[in-house]
Amino acid sequence: MIKIWSMKKDNATVDKKKPKVSAAQIRVQKDLGELDLPKTMKMTFPNPEDLLNFELEISPDEAFYAGGTFKFSFAVNGNYPHDPPKVKCLQKIYHPNIQADGNICLNILREDWKPVLTLNSVMVGLQYLLLEPNADDPLNKEAAEDLRNNRRNFESNVHKSIRGGSVNGVQYDNVMSHK
Repeated sequence: MIKIWSMKKDNATVDKKKPKVSAAQIRVQKDLGELDLPKTMKMTFPNPEDLLNFELEISPDEAFYAGGTFKFSFAVNGNYPHDPPKVKCLQKIYHPNIQADGNICLNILREDWKPVLTLNSVMVGLQYLLLEPNADDPLNKEAAEDLRNNRRNFESNVHKSIRGGSVNGVQYDNVMSHK
């Protein structure tokens, strides 16, 4: 009987040493396990031990932003999936729905978030923003106005900006893929 009690005590000590896995971590593992990323997307984990913080690269192969590689950081908090992940663009780009500081206007990252949505939903949403910018819900009002009023000028400004040029006095990062 004493041996059983000492075994329980030893097991309790081992359990304390193991980090607890949160519900958010379990859900992120599930989301990541179900991912089937297209060749235009690539994920990296700066700290392989930390699944709640990672980066996504999107390299569109069509539309305005084709040829660029756009990096986004994902920070998933402990209340995921009840709270959406915090996503930021890590480069300064000329885009109606992305501010110079990296904030992103994507409805499922705000008011339309629901716990049934997954990380894949967010990744697809980001890719869609690069393929079809939304001038009706802008963070960069100048870019949105440009897109609405003069698509050809918008396209010219995107091409200039993704190569590290400046648009309306604002310098943008060179995001062109080097292949």
